[in-house]
Amino acid sequence: MLIHGLQKMTLLDFPGKVACTVFLGGCDFRCPFCHNSDLLDMNAEPVMDDTELLSFLNGRKGLLDGVAFTGGEPLLRPDIADLFRKVKALGYAVKLDTNGTHPDVLLSLIREGLVDYVAMDVKNTRERYAETVGRTRPGDSFEDSMTRIEKSIAVILKGLVPYEFRTTVVKEFHDDASFRGIAAMIKGADRYFLQCFTDRDSVLQGGLSAPSRDEMERYADIVRPFVRDVQIRGMD
Repeated sequence: MLIHGLQKMTLLDFPGKVACTVFLGGCDFRCPFCHNSDLLDMNAEPVMDDTELLSFLNGRKGLLDGVAFTGGEPLLRPDIADLFRKVKALGYAVKLDTNGTHPDVLLSLIREGLVDYVAMDVKNTRERYAETVGRTRPGDSFEDSMTRIEKSIAVILKGLVPYEFRTTVVKEFHDDASFRGIAAMIKGADRYFLQCFTDRDSVLQGGLSAPSRDEMERYADIVRPFVRDVQIRGMD
């Protein structure tokens, strides 16, 4: 398996763990605000393969506790379970970042004990999901994708492993109705993070902007009656 990026140490990406972050190319979506737009297809220059990654991890035993897998969408990789098995065999905890479009793979990984923490992006309310993930081509039905996303939410809400839901908040895509809809989708969840959009050169679409502090607080207050712990990330 080709690895398209490696952050060798992070204290932020895996709650409670000193971890590294592994970036895998390929994604189902084309979110206009994506910071990792160079990873959306498989054409990004790889930095190593899985053999080299495992060698790196073998040499970091005692220094790192976990490995966070992100993308792109890691669950697009047909051999992801095998890689997770090898990482777990080295004694590491595994965190998975996912967009929720592969619920059956997600559930299989959880049931096998290959994932210790799941972070799922919930992009928007059902009515604006396709727009928010860049799936608005004429005749492009999003219903099947939406059904899979809702199934992944249901899998995660079972609480089989620790988890979080999160939304990157972009002024052009989110409003009060967005968070009323999201709150209904993840009702009863343990943790939800609103992440403030930050413009960068790597963002897929230019001209997008961040909400204000007051807007972020208002959105968080909309969700709080439905979720145990709601926090804001990415604001000073």
